[in-house]
Order: sequence, then structure tokens, then C-alpha cells
Amino acid sequence: MVRMRKPPLRMCVGCREMKVKKELLRIVRSPDGEVFMDSTGKKAGRGAYICPNLQCFNKAVKSKSIQKALEHEIPADILATIEGQIAGMNS
Repeated sequence: MVRMRKPPLRMCVGCREMKVKKELLRIVRSPDGEVFMDSTGKKAGRGAYICPNLQCFNKAVKSKSIQKALEHEIPADILATIEGQIAGMNS
């Protein structure tokens, strides 16, 4: 008998909803302090998960929940780059 495994769930830092990990985007802070979007979901470092829409991203930026999850201040230019990547996915 083959057991079906439940898919891993993660909480979006914007809307705070639990969703399947594959549906979310991962933002990672690498061990050397660099912050970037992780498209593979496997890069080393501390990660934060967010829905692939700008409403959740803007809510997370406003409440500083991305910074809290990554335990690191994120420069505005990096946030703008990530916002552009999310906007590019939705167009």
C-alpha cells in the first residue's frame, strides 16, 4: 500500500495564509547577507514565502514582515527588484 504524502505548507508573509509551498515564491537571505528571489526553492539561507501577487508583496513591505522573517534589513532597491520580478510573472 502506497501512502500519499501531504504537500508541504508554508505561510505567506503578506496575507498570513497557509498555502502549498509550490504555489508561493521564496525570498532568501544567503549566509553572506545577500537578499534575492529563489526560483528553485532550494538555495541555502533563511527564507520567507510570499504569494505571487503584488497585493501580498505590498502588504508584507508595509508591515516589514519580509525583514522580520529574514531577520535582516532589506534595501529599497532590492525590494524594487523583487517587486518587478513578481509584476513580470503576473503580466
